[in-house]
Amino acid sequence: MTLLLDTHTFLWWLDDPQLLSNPARKAIGNGKYIVYVSAAVIWEIVIKRSLGKLDAPDDLEAAMAANRFLSLPVTILHALAVQTLPNHHRDPFDRILIAQARCEGFVLVSRDPQIAHYDVPIIAA
Repeated sequence: MTLLLDTHTFLWWLDDPQLLSNPARKAIGNGKYIVYVSAAVIWEIVIKRSLGKLDAPDDLEAAMAANRFLSLPVTILHALAVQTLPNHHRDPFDRILIAQARCEGFVLVSRDPQIAHYDVPIIAA
């Protein structure tokens, strides 16, 4: 199984994994699964941190490396896939994560209830 972490999931894993559900914690910490963090997640963190709305580690790349998380770039294919999504969710960061998970066949790890309206496999964070 290959996982894609939502922004809150990534931050909770770094700050306090106990905030995550048991299934999410076990899947992320499994060691057998590949775990990705999207460039869109890092972009959202950087934007919110610069606005003073979020406290997050300064060196996100080092945090990813320390956890053996891989980087998932946003491709043109991902961006184009957003246009095929129904408008259940207005957040552009979540919409690109949904598109990425669908395009790549990844399981999205998120606690966002709106994501359940999409045809994408989820592990509830």
